Amino acid sequence: MPEDLKAELLDVALEAARRAGALLRDGRPADLAVAATKSSPIDVVTEMDIAAEKLITGILAERRPADGLLGEEGADSPGTSGVRWVVDPLDGTVNYLYGLPSWGVSIAAEYGGETVAGVVAAPMRGETYHAVLGGGAWSGTARLACRPDAPLDRALIATGFGYLQARRAHQAGVAARIIPVVRDIRRGGSAALDLCDVAAGRLDGYWERGLNPWDLAAGELIAREAGALTGGRPSEPASGELALAATPAVFAPLQQLLEEAGAWHD
Repeated sequence: MPEDLKAELLDVALEAARRAGALLRDGRPADLAVAATKSSPIDVVTEMDIAAEKLITGILAERRPADGLLGEEGADSPGTSGVRWVVDPLDGTVNYLYGLPSWGVSIAAEYGGETVAGVVAAPMRGETYHAVLGGGAWSGTARLACRPDAPLDRALIATGFGYLQARRAHQAGVAARIIPVVRDIRRGGSAALDLCDVAAGRLDGYWERGLNPWDLAAGELIAREAGALTGGRPSEPASGELALAATPAVFAPLQQLLEEAGAWHD
């Protein structure tokens, strides 16, 4: 793939993520949790989510009209250029609802089915993470690198939980299997940011079941370009069944533990 095309895709993603992040940050009502002008606070979050995706898709349509698109809020078109955008306009909606800072805008570009550029903007952190395939991972002008290798028992691991009660119950059991053999567990609430935190050396690893392509695409590339290993079940890629990212020393033993614990099923 030409390097100038990678650079163009990254530039478009950075612009779209920056503008959508600003919309979400500046448009969030200060009293969102008790908003009286809507039927529920969830309606406000949904409206902001849809507005952010509309802004992103408008930028993509203007700058890359022949590209395909897959978005969380329903956008799905094949395109004719070989490039497909995978967009999560608001990853971490519950955090956004509660006024917690860990939410972001995730935008990835695929070419021939492979993610070649990814951006995750985290406006409340004041950080934007980005990567192109083969070009390393970055936060602004600072190059990212995952943590130096440490054994599993000294690893800080993040995870997430689904919304369905039966799935959550099983995921709690999996977490109970992992907690005694690692340093500790965190639950950040945004898959995209958890993956970026692996890239930035803030976590040694992360796993989750039930992710969608838009949750995973940009953050996985960023983590991998920072030196992390990514995948799903043994010898399989990351998927909705199981997604895993970790430092090279932590990846294999954590993957094996998750396999034994049945983290890939409900």
